[in-house]
Amino acid sequence: MVRFLKPCIFTLSLVPFSLIVYKIFFNKLGPEPVKEITHFTGEWTLVFICLTLAMSPLKRITNSTFWINIRRMLGLFVFFYATLHMLTYVVIDYRLDWEQIINDVVKKKYIYIGFSAWLLLLPLAFTSSKKMMTLLKQNWKKLHRLIYVIAIFGSLHFIWLSKTIFFKPLIYTLIILFLLSLRIKFKKSA
Repeated sequence: MVRFLKPCIFTLSLVPFSLIVYKIFFNKLGPEPVKEITHFTGEWTLVFICLTLAMSPLKRITNSTFWINIRRMLGLFVFFYATLHMLTYVVIDYRLDWEQIINDVVKKKYIYIGFSAWLLLLPLAFTSSKKMMTLLKQNWKKLHRLIYVIAIFGSLHFIWLSKTIFFKPLIYTLIILFLLSLRIKFKKSA
């Protein structure tokens, strides 16, 4: 049963991507298509960050290693949706106008912190294989603790982006802080 759950979770993780492709193909993005794609992929990045952070507490609560077995896959989906989010901004919105992009990264704090979060995801994605776990040994765990910083950066990115409506970013921030506090609590009890 458990071996069938992993492919099911992989398929479910592709549903948001399929949905945005459907909206693009059938012109269902509304009056601001680039903004819709950017917000959609950004929000799904935060959803997958929350899911990834929830795996260790779920393992401890249920005493099942299943959650750890899917954590890497969920983490790679964080990278996938974050990369789609960043590419939408760089390629579609700014059409690779590097001068304007660099100007935005330097001057707008929400873009700076979002870009920083994406850069921190790169080493996690590139070292996610079992071979890299073996090569890096204990350093692998230390490196992958960057997800905590990435989660905080992601929630700040959303808060700073939202100029008037703070409810959604606040919910994500509270969920992330709760999940991080569970990890701190477990560390102290161990």
